[in-house]
Amino acid sequence: MIYGLDDRPPFPRVVFLALQHVLTMFGSTVAVPLLFGPLLWPIPDGIAPELAQRLAAMQLSNTGVLISSVMLCSGVATLLQSTLGCRLPIIQGVSFSFLAAFFGIVAAQQSTSAPDWAAVGSTSVDVEAAIAAWQTTGASAMCVIAGAIIVGALVESVIGFSGLMGVVRRYLSPVVVGPVIMLIGLALYQVGAPTAAASWPISILVMAMIFLFSQVLSKHIRIFQLFPMLLAILIGVGICGLMTATGVYAVGHPAHVDLSAIKGSAWVRGTDVFFPWGMPVFTSAAIVAVLAGYLASIIESFGDYHVCKNMAGAGDPTEAEISRGIGMEGIACAITGMLGGFSSTSYSENIGLIGLTKVASRYVVQVGACLLILLGMFGKFGACAAAIPKPVVGGLYCVLFGLIAAVGVRQFAKCNLASDRNLLIGGFAVFMGLSVPFYFQSAAGKTDIAWLPTGLAGIVIAIGSTGMAVGACIGLLLDNIIPASRQERGLEETLGE
Repeated sequence: MIYGLDDRPPFPRVVFLALQHVLTMFGSTVAVPLLFGPLLWPIPDGIAPELAQRLAAMQLSNTGVLISSVMLCSGVATLLQSTLGCRLPIIQGVSFSFLAAFFGIVAAQQSTSAPDWAAVGSTSVDVEAAIAAWQTTGASAMCVIAGAIIVGALVESVIGFSGLMGVVRRYLSPVVVGPVIMLIGLALYQVGAPTAAASWPISILVMAMIFLFSQVLSKHIRIFQLFPMLLAILIGVGICGLMTATGVYAVGHPAHVDLSAIKGSAWVRGTDVFFPWGMPVFTSAAIVAVLAGYLASIIESFGDYHVCKNMAGAGDPTEAEISRGIGMEGIACAITGMLGGFSSTSYSENIGLIGLTKVASRYVVQVGACLLILLGMFGKFGACAAAIPKPVVGGLYCVLFGLIAAVGVRQFAKCNLASDRNLLIGGFAVFMGLSVPFYFQSAAGKTDIAWLPTGLAGIVIAIGSTGMAVGACIGLLLDNIIPASRQERGLEETLGE
């Protein structure tokens, strides 16, 4: 490590190192509000062009509030986690473990509250009433999501601060943790090449620069050792900007740099910081579905704590660090529900950045958290970051996610790999962690469990759709019922006994 957990680099250098973390997590964080904006406020087919244009402008404005909210939530959660929680240099961002539950909440709200545009009359009163109902439907779904997040967050905090997760840790050997970490990286394959494919020339260039800067030039020039990701991003965006200015990348091209959002965005957010969509609404079905997402998120964070501390060269996290981390993550998620965003968890891509840059200073991440809060409060900063073209982000993903999977292999190697037992359990957990979610994405995966009660079916779908949860459940079960010595399972090394 160039900088360890407790090191404080010079402040000018810290700002650039922190900015590198912000840019790395930005794509994944913004992806969720960009996905949910059109779902929460869909533009119906067959309406007048003038009305469609008006709804599109409102949808864009609402999505902008979502983006600002998740950036603010990420900053607050990161600051709490790195200062009072596990105190590891982990960036917190929107968790993908909850998406299945959120999709269900939005769909239910749209089916019961959305206006019937075909029945809307031609008078201005009817149209305005339909627009108001359309706006309220999306906001109401976010209120239900907020209520479920807050209740689930309280449960997560109890699990963490009670020390229950630290006790469970004694039953989680490298045979379980290794495959789970592998799945954290491997399960993100859907946002790797598909994102990079937006413009392969730019994405391949960014990937090549990352390898060149971090593995070749870093051995000779210190700036490339410290800022390989940031330099690759800046050069990639600079090339896209030059091609845009010369007309090669026209409007609509994936690598086009669009700065129009900067001109139209507000400098400072007003009164919409707390409860921007209204007060939380608590429904049992939504809470049960979101609790399943929290289970997957806890397991994911547990694995991330191991990856992060190992990458920092500080060994495995202690029971106290794990308990504080899970507990503080719950508090952060409760605050997220109040700030109008989506629930947060630790970000694997930023842990991969630690491995590339060899900078594991928590001070750097704390400054990054402050930058994220600024992004959430000042619209101009968020608009600038949003101008990063999609293929540049895709190139980053392809490099970082593979590194996370490789760290899982290293963790798995702490058990006895000469044991057929360990190889069978680990391999089965990884395969099923990839295959079962694919099954639940199909119509059959949901139809086959339709006979279950609605709440229980939601739990099964939420867990089955999350590779880390599937791998953890299978690995945990098999590793603890199939006999083996603690040395064979790697528990002696893991617990430092």
